[in-house]
Formats: sequence, C-alpha cells, structure tokens
Amino acid sequence: MKQYVEIKNGVYGKTALSGEIFPLVSPIARSPKGQLYVTVDGSKVAVPGIEPRNCRVKITSPKDIQIRSKEAFETFVADSTELCVDDQEQPQTEAERLARIQQRFDILDDMAAACKDGTVRALILSGPPGIGKSYGVLKQLEKQSMFDNIQGTNEWEVVKGATSAIGLYKKLYRYSAAGSVVVFDDCDTVLFDDLSLNILKAALDSGQKRIIQWNTESRVLDREGIPDKFEFKGSVIFITNVKFDGVKSKKLQDHLQALMSRCHYIDLTIDSVADKMLRIKQVIRLGMLNSYNFEDTRKIEDMIIDYMDTNGGRLNEISLRMAIKLAELIKMRGDTWQDVADVTCLKRGI
Repeated sequence: MKQYVEIKNGVYGKTALSGEIFPLVSPIARSPKGQLYVTVDGSKVAVPGIEPRNCRVKITSPKDIQIRSKEAFETFVADSTELCVDDQEQPQTEAERLARIQQRFDILDDMAAACKDGTVRALILSGPPGIGKSYGVLKQLEKQSMFDNIQGTNEWEVVKGATSAIGLYKKLYRYSAAGSVVVFDDCDTVLFDDLSLNILKAALDSGQKRIIQWNTESRVLDREGIPDKFEFKGSVIFITNVKFDGVKSKKLQDHLQALMSRCHYIDLTIDSVADKMLRIKQVIRLGMLNSYNFEDTRKIEDMIIDYMDTNGGRLNEISLRMAIKLAELIKMRGDTWQDVADVTCLKRGI
C-alpha cells in the first residue's frame, strides 16, 4: 500500500521544505556520513526546487516527517495546482515575459544599491536556484562599494550555508554599523529555528531603533567581547529559494509573514522551466561567456542555448551553472564537447 509523508522540516539540495506532502519511496535511512534522509517521489507534485524524480530529503530527526493519508496528499496537490494556476496570470508572448523578468531584475538592482547606502534596511529575494539572484546583488554591492574601498571603509559580507542562532547574532554585530550590509545567501535553515528567526526579526524591525539581544549566558560571546545587546544600524539582504507565499506550514507562514512585514520582498516569479530558460538565454546574451575568449562567442552561445533547449527534460539542472559547465566543455574538447556533455550533464535512464 502506497504511503505518503509530510516533510515538516527538511532540505533537498538548497530548497527548504516545510509542510509539503509527497509519495513515500523509502523510509528514513542514514547516509555513511550519518545524515538522516527520507526518499520521496518528486514527480507527483509541483514544488519549486524539487526535481521530477526520487529525491532524498535531509532531515535532522524522525520528528521532522509525518505519515499522511492519501486524501491529505490529494488535497495538497490540488492546492498546489490551484496556486500555480493563480500565479500564471502573466503575459503570453516571449517578448512580454522577457520584459517582465527584466523589470524584476532591474528593481532588484535598485533595491540592492539602496541597501548599501542605507535607504533600504531589509530585502528578501525569492526565486529558484541557478538564475543569477546572488550575482545581481553582489554586482550592485561591489559597484556601490567602489568609493568605500578607496576610503578603506567597505563593510559587507555574504554568508552562505547553515548558520546557528549565535553565529547569526555574531555576524549581525560585526556588521551593525550604518552603511554595512549582510547578505544571507541560501541560509534557509534560520527560517526553521525560532531563536534565529527572533534575532532576524529584531534586525529587520521597522522601528526607529533596532535592538538585538542575547538573553542567555554565552561563553562564546564573553570570550570574543561581544555584548549581549546592541543596536543594529546596517542592512540585511536575504536570498532564498523558498517561495514565501507558497509555504503550507501554518507556523512557518506566521514567521515568514512577520519577516515580510518588516522587509521589501521581491519574488522573481520565474516558476516555470520555460521562464528559467528565458532568463538563462537573457544572461548568456548579456555577455556571460565573454571571459572564455571564444573566437566566435555568438556561435558558442547559440550552441549552448540549443543544447539546453533540446535536452531540457534530461539536464541534471536547468541553470546558469549548467551553461557555464557546457562552456567549459567546449573550451576543453572543441568539436567533441557534446560527447562529454551527454555523459556528465544528462540524467541517466531518461
């Protein structure tokens, strides 16, 4: 009898999960390195960041999953489908879709620059992996920081990966001065930790003063001379694959709504494979491959775009990173690059 499982707190790749329901492929297992995971069927649901195949979702304990009924799964699928239909109210022509995507990235550029000069205190950027979210933010911060670099006062940092509550507190203290920016890139684990969320909410508060406190004893803070209370005057940019308005967990919804009420929120609305390919083509045409010094860059761009279009359903991932991998293979193998690409970039058995 087929079983279904709700992921109450889990991660697949860089995608955080909370409240999604999947068909269960195999029960909880442990990797050779000790990581707990559960295998689910990602082909039966439309969840951003989940691939249409068997997926191993990392969890921290058995409490992070719950067996659900077939009826609960069907309700989740129906709700997800309805949400996708609602979100598809978008221009139909390719030119209009490209214009909509570019408009959102132009707004992102303006908002990232405003974070650096202190006009904007907090920004949340949501979108699927591999479309250049981080690149656009970093490009603007580097541009805005040119004068600061000359003066020796440049203060910003990108924090990647898992971050503990005390690590978050220390990082915000380090960049608490006015004009400083902390970029949390794919640090979705803080969304599932109550203490980290409370610290983040304090940093993003819209009040005149943003006071962040650590209310328990900490030898780490004492040893490093960090106070248990400070005023945060910097800005925060949170880059995530989580679609805030698509989360099913009621508890997490409340937390995310609290963050969104304190921040400017940009959803890049690149939810379909077609829109991801449009964005990838757009960035490639803007000169992404110029650094490879191909004799005929336009020809190479056409080859990569054609390969990704032809093999869209078989590629390991549809992303700018895949375009870069293909460019590297062309640089390495010349005319025989596709032989290597078919082996290293395509899913087996499809």
